[in-house]
Amino acid sequence: MIRILLVEPMNLLRGALTATLSLEEDLEVVADLGVLDQALDMARAVPPDVAVVDVALLAGDGLATLARLTAELPDCAILVLAGPDEPGLLNRALDLRVDGVVGTQAAPCELVRAIRRLVRGERVIDAQLAVAMVAAPRSPLSRRELNVLSVAASGVPSTEVAAELHLSDGTVRNYISAILRKTGARNRLEAVRLAEGAGWLR
Repeated sequence: MIRILLVEPMNLLRGALTATLSLEEDLEVVADLGVLDQALDMARAVPPDVAVVDVALLAGDGLATLARLTAELPDCAILVLAGPDEPGLLNRALDLRVDGVVGTQAAPCELVRAIRRLVRGERVIDAQLAVAMVAAPRSPLSRRELNVLSVAASGVPSTEVAAELHLSDGTVRNYISAILRKTGARNRLEAVRLAEGAGWLR
């Protein structure tokens, strides 16, 4: 049996995927979760052969959680489910040890086939998503601007951003202004969301 850990935030979709995969004689969903935070503990308890993870869960601290999962469970293949509008997160996920990517528009049989291929040691990349990843916009921000935005992403005030990066308050305000201008964002929060979605923040 191929043991599957499913991590999908949408209850309805998670239930449908669990039911679909469980119909296959050689597949068993050993756990299904709505959040990635619990995945590592669950994977330790019931070691899966494949972890199927929604790409939306990789925003914020999700990539770090996924990195811990791959480090602790090197024999578990990682399959990411993604739509064509999240190429930045996909590119960042593939920088980690992600073994496969399947589009959310794929037929259930394609997901099943991808899981079986991963267990055989093959890599699976959805062709449409590969095109979207290649076409993803590059960051217009300098390395220093990305550093400022990365610290600002935690929600701390500009004074704390300045202290952490050893900059003056005025310099941080100038960087934030430049970030908003280059990204077209209306405020710092929107700039963070845009940068995370595009995969610019690491």
